[in-house]
Amino acid sequence: MKRRQFLTIGGSSLGAVLLSQCVSRSGRQPSPHPGALVQSALPGGKPDLEAHLDAIATEIDLGDTRARLLTYNGQIPGPRLEARPGDRVRIHLTNRLDTPTNLHYHGLRIPPTDRADNIFLRVEPGETFTYDFTLPSTHPAGTFYYHPHLHGFVGEQVFGGLGGIFVVRGDLDAIPEIETAQEEFLFLKDFGVSTAGNPAITTGLMAGREGNLITVNGQVQPQISMAAKGLLRLRLVNASNARFYRLALEGHSFHLIATDGGAIEAPVALSELLLSPGERAEVLVQANQEPGSYRLWRLPYNRGGMGMMGGGMGMMGNSSSARLPTEEPIALATFTYTTAVSPTVLPLPQYLRPIEALPTASVQRQFKLNHGMVPGQGMAFLINGRSFAADRLDTAVRLETVEEWEVRNTGVMDHPFHLHTNPVQVISRNGRSEPYLAWKDTVLIQTGETVRFRVKFADYPGRTVYHCHILDHEELGMMGTIEMQT
Repeated sequence: MKRRQFLTIGGSSLGAVLLSQCVSRSGRQPSPHPGALVQSALPGGKPDLEAHLDAIATEIDLGDTRARLLTYNGQIPGPRLEARPGDRVRIHLTNRLDTPTNLHYHGLRIPPTDRADNIFLRVEPGETFTYDFTLPSTHPAGTFYYHPHLHGFVGEQVFGGLGGIFVVRGDLDAIPEIETAQEEFLFLKDFGVSTAGNPAITTGLMAGREGNLITVNGQVQPQISMAAKGLLRLRLVNASNARFYRLALEGHSFHLIATDGGAIEAPVALSELLLSPGERAEVLVQANQEPGSYRLWRLPYNRGGMGMMGGGMGMMGNSSSARLPTEEPIALATFTYTTAVSPTVLPLPQYLRPIEALPTASVQRQFKLNHGMVPGQGMAFLINGRSFAADRLDTAVRLETVEEWEVRNTGVMDHPFHLHTNPVQVISRNGRSEPYLAWKDTVLIQTGETVRFRVKFADYPGRTVYHCHILDHEELGMMGTIEMQT
């Protein structure tokens, strides 16, 4: 037995209680990637996706420590869900927590109403709710993300562990070079672990909580073997509340092939990749170095900061002492291969898919991200000077209309801006054009930055939201309602 250690998840009211830690379970080595659900036939015989998800507190091994986390089906991350364009999807969510919850299908282009991506639904403890929707036949292939989204509970529930990967298979997967590559899913998630002499949380609610233990697919620094074929496809999800992941693979380049909304037009070589909370990306890696082990690094990234003023919480944009802690590089995982392969036999695809640029917008809007005092609430995060109110409509748009949004961050922290239902194309950052065209649903707006993007409101009427995907900032007011009208 090792010495007794203790763990808690951020003071959560959802059952993340103190637990003692024993030796790791002998001989048990979990898979380095989350397993897919088996697809089952719905009525009519079509091989669509039907799944059961139980939201439940479960004891989970995190490295050498055992924690009581919030899980889907007892797993961190939750089961991987896979479907294809045109599939009917039926998901039965049972809430075994002691607080209400729901599901958000982050990035999926499905209705924001009824039994689809309705974030205003409330599934009470003990209840089961069935989500039932059909993916459009034109839905792009890509890496998406499901997690709870009930305002007032989302920050605690996601920080406690709830979340999983939703994959849409399609044309991208059939490109020969990609089809033959080794596929690995990396679900990046941090947890607040309290042990003797170590803090559970490195940042608080106002900054956005970062836990002091980072996991990949629920494991601490897993080892992943690269197959002899020598081409690796990494599908990455930032599932953390507030932590940014600036990623680099020792000795290797990334070749970006997809962002939030699926494939870009052609691979883009990168020495590093930055993912803010809620963002996803897919990259190819060539095993073209000497055989050996190579670490996937999370490099330091300063996302802004906050401080104390006069005994109360205040924003100190000009004080270096108010910046968030700058960490040392952290090895997230290790990739190993035993045979070097010549790049000439590891061809990368030259072309992926066409992306049609959205036309000039007929409507322009401006949004300002900031912070301030709100009567009866205290310090809050604001969009256009207002804190979120569920009964207020902030933005009304017309279907089949292209709009251009200018989002300006005048605060002291970076904010990833997430729009539900309809993807966007970023046009410029501080007046400089984006280097390549891509579909996004989560757009990083750094401190002092002005970002312009275009969006076409297509297909689905109804009410949903846009918000900062630092989930504690969303909970503290940085969210607005939007209604797509006919």
